[in-house]
Amino acid sequence: MQTMKYESYTIEIVQDEDAGNPREEFDNMGEILYVSNRYTLGDRQATKEEIDKITRDKNELWLPVYAYIHSGTRINTTGFSCPWDSGQCGIIHMSKKAAVHEYGVKYATKDVCAKALKYMRGEIETLDQYLNGDVHGYRVIDEHGEELDSCWGFYGYQYCQDEALESAKWHYEHTYHQAEIFEEVECG
Repeated sequence: MQTMKYESYTIEIVQDEDAGNPREEFDNMGEILYVSNRYTLGDRQATKEEIDKITRDKNELWLPVYAYIHSGTRINTTGFSCPWDSGQCGIIHMSKKAAVHEYGVKYATKDVCAKALKYMRGEIETLDQYLNGDVHGYRVIDEHGEELDSCWGFYGYQYCQDEALESAKWHYEHTYHQAEIFEEVECG
């Protein structure tokens, strides 16, 4: 747990130990195929032939997925520097037709394809955060020890920290704004 202060409030950021698997909990655009029979590294296991067929299909958008497995599992779309414990484990893909449908356009333009690829990179980042316990929640506590707000399921520490700070700011401004209104009414 990490704590920080905002004015008179304490913000606690805690690892979310009950985080949901983003491949099961979220609507994902891409499908992650992997070849490992020892590790679950995506949505479903596939053969190398199936993956090769997808990567040759001009109607598919895809990115390689790499894994680094050593005292934990990391995944990304750019690769790792360790030649012994890392390598390509599969792909994330979606059809251009699905991208067109998802973005509500008529054609798979370069811009649409770029957006879809960026989104799929984000899906891999989110799965990597889940695999590494980088999912958090926060609590905002006032100077009297009363919990004002809490929220869980933030994939990425910085995202959680930013949202917690926004919550504390909102509560601080709301509380002191209400106090000023009350004083004006009593004095008026």
